[in-house]
Amino acid sequence: MRSHLLGIPELTRTPAVAVVVDVLRAFTVAAWAFAGGAERIVLASSEDEALELKARHRGWLALKDGPPAPGFDVFNSPAMLATHDLSGRTIVQKTTAGTVGALAVADAGLVLCASFVVAGATARCLRERGAQEVTFVVTGEEGRAEEDRACAEYIGRRVESDEVDAAPYLRRARDSRWAAALAEDARKGYPGVHPDDVGLCLEADRFPFAMIAAREGALLVLRPAPAPAG
Repeated sequence: MRSHLLGIPELTRTPAVAVVVDVLRAFTVAAWAFAGGAERIVLASSEDEALELKARHRGWLALKDGPPAPGFDVFNSPAMLATHDLSGRTIVQKTTAGTVGALAVADAGLVLCASFVVAGATARCLRERGAQEVTFVVTGEEGRAEEDRACAEYIGRRVESDEVDAAPYLRRARDSRWAAALAEDARKGYPGVHPDDVGLCLEADRFPFAMIAAREGALLVLRPAPAPAG
């Protein structure tokens, strides 16, 4: 499988297969939401769109990164999300990097959203689909985020073999600039950041599903997809 690692600004054409990687924290949060029972996640292009969609659909929850804001129900934090009953719920998610990256490749033939917690399942999905060429969208730091690059490379290796040691890739992510910044924000008690967030984001292959984004009418919707065995 041929792999290309590109930042969002480097996307000049629509790829056939795209894996959008946001480890800290958008697509780790999405995976935890599905593990907690959420039915689907609508990826919004702006905070205003997220609030408008929530207002039009009773029972939908709105999620954003950064500090709290009126109308938003949950933080972009895997640890904080665990306190919510998400059974059957729809979440509208807007983040600085992850949702932007997914929307940038929304017209690709296959769009997977990924992080370490679903890396193995994502790799098995690519293998099952027979992907020959994959564009990994490294959403953080305009394509330079070490945690996202490490995760993309780990997934690429896992497509070829399930016998890949995750430890070196997780170490790179743990030593990244953004992991250090999040840990510092947690120590300072910043709203929207939990002390357990970095640790929860750096668990390889925790969940047995991939996450596929596809257009449903005017919306880009993310849903869990059980990975094939083996």
